[in-house]
Amino acid sequence: MTTPFTDALETRLTRYAAIDSQSDENSPTSPSTTCQLDMLNLLRDELTAMGAQDVTLTDYGVVLATIPGTTEAPTVGFLAHVDTAPQFNATGVKPRVIKGYNGGDITFPDDPELVLSPKDHPYLSTKIGHDLITASGTTLLGADDKAGVAILMTMAEHLLQNPDAPRPPLRLAFTPDEEIGRGVQPQLQQDLKADFAYTLDGGELGEIEYESFSADRGIVKISGVSIHPGLAKEKMVNAIHLAAKIIQTLPQATMTPETTDDREGFIHATDMIGGSSEMEIRFILRDFEMEGLEAKGALLRSVCDTVAATEPRAVITCEISHQYRNMRYWLEKDMTPVELANDACRDLGIEPLSVPIRGGTDGSRLTEFGTPTPNLFTGMQCIHGPLEWISVQDMALATQMCLNLTARAAGQIPATASED
Repeated sequence: MTTPFTDALETRLTRYAAIDSQSDENSPTSPSTTCQLDMLNLLRDELTAMGAQDVTLTDYGVVLATIPGTTEAPTVGFLAHVDTAPQFNATGVKPRVIKGYNGGDITFPDDPELVLSPKDHPYLSTKIGHDLITASGTTLLGADDKAGVAILMTMAEHLLQNPDAPRPPLRLAFTPDEEIGRGVQPQLQQDLKADFAYTLDGGELGEIEYESFSADRGIVKISGVSIHPGLAKEKMVNAIHLAAKIIQTLPQATMTPETTDDREGFIHATDMIGGSSEMEIRFILRDFEMEGLEAKGALLRSVCDTVAATEPRAVITCEISHQYRNMRYWLEKDMTPVELANDACRDLGIEPLSVPIRGGTDGSRLTEFGTPTPNLFTGMQCIHGPLEWISVQDMALATQMCLNLTARAAGQIPATASED
């Protein structure tokens, strides 16, 4: 099923996905991994070769570029992130294209036991006849968010090859480290110079999202009393035992990722590091409302205080730090960027979907810093794992929606608009 942009998108995504660009939360650098620079340098060079203006790679690891406008209008930004999630293997990705999907189960050459079935993933059953891209079974694909990267690069190429196509001044940004919550540094808002922007980091066809979790990080540190275990009676305080008490005292049947959905928030223990003398537990706290987020932070502190009271010889600290906030708090004050995207989606005959993101995007932080930035669909599915897949035709529709959006932002009704 070949449509406008499908060939270019397929070529780009399979090429980009094969490049290792996984981020690392434990690294203090920006980007957090040097392999992300392979993608960033490639995009800088490709944008320069296309004829984009003001192409630069900032010292904090963002590729920026300008596509000149054809009319005076507010500047619109578009963003996608180059890093892939650290939750699953992303080294040695071997993208493969399944032409004209027949509607059955999909198996994987490098893991014959792995099956992607429309019975388990109903959205897959709506893509019969589409060209699908998956990995080979032992890695994620990285469509999150290299699909967004491919869409924006394809849009940029089209506009630069069609200089009379109506659009406002456009600014592109390709960011690192979104998956670890560090994709948007405060200076990006100033360097982007956009009146409003969009991230291409959504899933199902038609998704236009303006509401995300609010997020904090929790770091619990436990210092026990270390002594030779043969001499430890009534002297040792085992930090591992205290860490286990904290985990066990926190809610188990509620308020965890595996027990919540829709608008329910959670406390999620992501890592435990250390030994019998010193332990560190890392948490992420999520809620759609600030009252709920603050309550979860208070609960974590209370549990730590309760466990600390059982063993006064130990030292237990709990530090809660800011990550990002629900972008709805700002966007609901002026829904113009959302309404513009909704209209651009309807131009394709697709009714927009607005669901709260059970996570965050670069747009969450960028909105908080002052540039309203809702999130647009790419088509990516089953992200952060070996079943990840995407329809090339969904990506093509996302590309056309972005072009429709730029035309509308320039005051034009796009030629692809559906007839009433």
